[in-house]
Amino acid sequence: MAEKLLSIVLPVYNEGENIREALTRLLAKVKTSCEILIVYDFEEDTTLPALASFLAENMVEEGKIKKVRNAYGRGVLYAIKTGLEQAQSKYVVVSMADLCDPPEVIDEMVKKAEEKNCDIVCASRYMKGGSQKGGPFFKGLLSRCAGLSLHFFAGVPVHDVTNSFKLYRKSFLSENVIESTGGFELGLELTVKAFLQGRKIAEVPTSWVDRVAGKSNFKLFKWLPKYLKWYFLAFTGKGKK
Repeated sequence: MAEKLLSIVLPVYNEGENIREALTRLLAKVKTSCEILIVYDFEEDTTLPALASFLAENMVEEGKIKKVRNAYGRGVLYAIKTGLEQAQSKYVVVSMADLCDPPEVIDEMVKKAEEKNCDIVCASRYMKGGSQKGGPFFKGLLSRCAGLSLHFFAGVPVHDVTNSFKLYRKSFLSENVIESTGGFELGLELTVKAFLQGRKIAEVPTSWVDRVAGKSNFKLFKWLPKYLKWYFLAFTGKGKK
């Protein structure tokens, strides 16, 4: 199989109702040469039989869609971490299998990374052209406030640091140890580290839509202190390597 420019990491947790549509959209909308890594926690996950059925019914290039077992224990953070490590392409995009992230944005993220030599490209709900529909009000409010305050007051050059829908340069990932231990804080951690290291970060607008099937595993109050650690570091660590 020819070398791919992009790896797309899809962490899954019982996404049997969504994985077929998620893959159909990715295969139809993403034109960049890519591999798709389905990262799962346990063999009984409802995603896996639905995935097997999808592959049996569709002509998909050999090796384009891969199952990857979470190497660090259950949880979305460890699934993402596993996917980032297993990806072998120049760029890695983290997206969700719950149909919240529009796959047509991915080509724009790669284009921006290539044109601007970026280490991270954030898909932004809060920049001009971006939007967010649905989801818990308080969670959305905190996310928006965090992103905009880091942009306007700390100088982070993007408007939406908390969205997990991001592109990373693989070489950047190889040079940074992931310290996050829970939730989706990994995306915030890596963005703050890139900012403090003076790396090139850019953004493209995205339209986020809350899931319509399955159950979200987001635990706001449990994970909030972990987010705050990286949020305040963006201010207090400014200028440090």
